[in-house]
Amino acid sequence: MTPKSAMVFAAGFGTRMAPLTDRTPKPMLPVAGKPLINHSLDLLDGIENIVVNTHYLADHLENHLRDTPHVTCLRESPDILETGGGLKNALPLLGADPVIVLNSDAVFVGDSPIPALLSHWDPAKMDALLILVPIANTIEHKGAGDFVCNSAGQLSRRGKNPAAPYVYTGVQILKTDRLAAIKETAFSLNLLWDQMIAEGRAFGLVYDGKWVDVGRPAGITAAEKALADV
Repeated sequence: MTPKSAMVFAAGFGTRMAPLTDRTPKPMLPVAGKPLINHSLDLLDGIENIVVNTHYLADHLENHLRDTPHVTCLRESPDILETGGGLKNALPLLGADPVIVLNSDAVFVGDSPIPALLSHWDPAKMDALLILVPIANTIEHKGAGDFVCNSAGQLSRRGKNPAAPYVYTGVQILKTDRLAAIKETAFSLNLLWDQMIAEGRAFGLVYDGKWVDVGRPAGITAAEKALADV
């Protein structure tokens, strides 16, 4: 039950990045001299089966990654499938074991979170292990926090509270067996998380570096400054 494959979500329209994304998919926007997608792929050193989903301006991303070792692009067509549907669609390429899942619109300032994620993964008690960051360690993030962790690391949502101490960074290990029971084609991974949280099988691991949300143009400048200051 040790993850051997990874999924990088890169199919979105990048609406919040407009006009930068009018002709360029968000994962191809340069940050500190390389496209955002490469910042994500660099975290996956040693993983030999990586699936990147594409949709919006897919040719740009697919051409860029064509000769990248261990990476397979999977185009979602005609419709985008969201996070849950995209992961379910990729299962024939990912296999049945738990999967490392990454978003492609964030930059970690510090060590890669993946080694710690793998070392803390315990499939006997976990169906999901999410990398979280304290709100104080986020840069250019506009939200009020996503999760609360108890002393054992089990997650609960912010719910109706005005804020929660931790933000989800877009990086996790996830068991995928529950996806077969979801009949929708396009859906969010929140459906899985809700089930896992209710059963006490969703956990969080706190990242001790800085994390930059690169969902808007200001995030590019902020990420470049944070990386230059390391």
